Amino acid sequence: MKHLLALLTLLCSACLSPAENPDSVGLVQKAARIHETILTIDSHNDTPMRMSRGEFDWSVRHDPKLDHSRVDLLRMKEGGLDAAFFAVFVSQGKRTQEGYNKAKKLAMEILDSLHISIRRDSSLVGLALNPSDARHLHRERKRIAFIGMENGYPLGRDISLVKTFHDRGVRYITLVHTRNNDLCDSSTDSLAFGGLGPFGKEVVREMNRLGMMIDVSHASDFAFYDILEESRSPVIASHSCARALCDNPRNLDDEMLFALAQNGGVLQMCILSNYVKASAPNPARDSARAALRKKFRDFENLSDEGMKQARKEWYALEDQYPGELATVSDVVDHIDHIVQVAGIDHVGIGTDFDGGGGVTGCTDVSEMGNITLELVRRGYSEKDIRKIWGGNLMRVMEENRRIARIASD
Repeated sequence: MKHLLALLTLLCSACLSPAENPDSVGLVQKAARIHETILTIDSHNDTPMRMSRGEFDWSVRHDPKLDHSRVDLLRMKEGGLDAAFFAVFVSQGKRTQEGYNKAKKLAMEILDSLHISIRRDSSLVGLALNPSDARHLHRERKRIAFIGMENGYPLGRDISLVKTFHDRGVRYITLVHTRNNDLCDSSTDSLAFGGLGPFGKEVVREMNRLGMMIDVSHASDFAFYDILEESRSPVIASHSCARALCDNPRNLDDEMLFALAQNGGVLQMCILSNYVKASAPNPARDSARAALRKKFRDFENLSDEGMKQARKEWYALEDQYPGELATVSDVVDHIDHIVQVAGIDHVGIGTDFDGGGGVTGCTDVSEMGNITLELVRRGYSEKDIRKIWGGNLMRVMEENRRIARIASD
């Protein structure tokens, strides 16, 4: 009940006064009840990047105005977010044995920090390896930590590492990031393989065998279709949007949305503003960002102190050149479109918090209930909202596990 009252207070701050809209209080109460009742899952955040450097304790409530953080366990509870996939992210580096070794080492360090934090704060959070674990932890009123991996780069060219990471709790792999790797082409790089490469095909088959979800976010259009053709199991886009509403190569066009639905997969709606709504040109900001990336070598292979300084200067730029963010309403416009094209069974939510995610009305995890409120305003039923907030994603996860079991028999 205390949690429900907190959500009511949060949601009331986002709606019109009763004098302006007599139905607003009823909508807020309905949204708060639904948000409190259902199992809510965010399929992607980058919070482990902070945790792995020993400077961020997720069991303490952080002030985003002071450290720009978007996620911690206490704010998850405040915002009614039950579960999240915490991403093991390694940026793309050189495709050499030395590069692969460094990437693997960093990925293992991030995994170590996640497991240590989960064990240390076991009264607040638990690790989930499957939907059954999530439901059990939800009944215990704990936050739920799934693990994903963003960028297949730490695999190098070693197929055995897929199982190694699976055995350490990783339940999806985003095959590529902003630059091509040895698996496939990126949506924001030039064509190399023209889609999915030979090693990428091996990885897809091995992930199918293990029941791991394949994540097509960041993959090129050609790679997207190759992955769908190669995979026996439904795939996910852990944090992407609809290209029809925001023409960004990171987003999926309508043909891709339809193909994803035919595959049985799900697009997890990203709330990184530039993927939701095109921002107005700002040459000064773009130039300053480019200079900062150059100064810090595109944020690759930085020491802990170097990364801390890079983050500090990046946030200073954000403060100096504030952009106009997309809104929760813009986010739900995308959800409406995805539902229209792909169907209600093929959409979810993946914020990309701590990796750039955040829109007006949902700038951090404590404000997640405002998405539910907007869904209620637009007439989505509790059944539909339950699907959007994790039901669809858990269905795909279970289907991957089921197909893997059948193949092993």
